[in-house]
Amino acid sequence: MQSIYTQWKKQLLEDGTQKRQRQGRMTTSEIMTIVISFHMSHHRNFKNYYLGYVSLMYKSEFPNLLSYTRFLAVMPRVIVPMCAYFTSLKGKPTGVEFIDSTSIKVCYNIRIPRHKTFDGIAQRGKGTMGWFYGCC
Repeated sequence: MQSIYTQWKKQLLEDGTQKRQRQGRMTTSEIMTIVISFHMSHHRNFKNYYLGYVSLMYKSEFPNLLSYTRFLAVMPRVIVPMCAYFTSLKGKPTGVEFIDSTSIKVCYNIRIPRHKTFDGIAQRGKGTMGWFYGCC
C-alpha cells in the first residue's frame, strides 16, 4: 500500500504550500475494509451500519475506531487506494459481454398518438411488466 502512495504523490501537482502529513488513527486498509463490508452487507444506510454494527460488534478488531462524523471526513482519502485495489482485482477482458434487455418505457399509452420524438423508430411491445411504448 505504501508504494501506491509514493507513486501517486509523485504525480500530484503542488501549489507550493506546505501541508501536514500526519498519520491518521485508522489505517487506510481499515477504512477500506469498513467501506467494502458495508457494500457487501444488507444494511440500507451507512450511519446505522457504522454506529449499530461496526462500533458494537467489531470494536475489538478496530481498536482505533473513529467517531461517525470523523470517519465520514476521512473516508474520501481512500478513493485512490480503493480504485487501485479494484483495478488490481479486474481480470483480463475475454470479449464476452452482457447486456440488459430491459424495455425502456418512453411515454404513457394515452400520449402515444402525440409522440413525435421517436416517430418511425418506437413501437408498441410487451415486456415482463406489461405493454409499453418505447424503443425496442
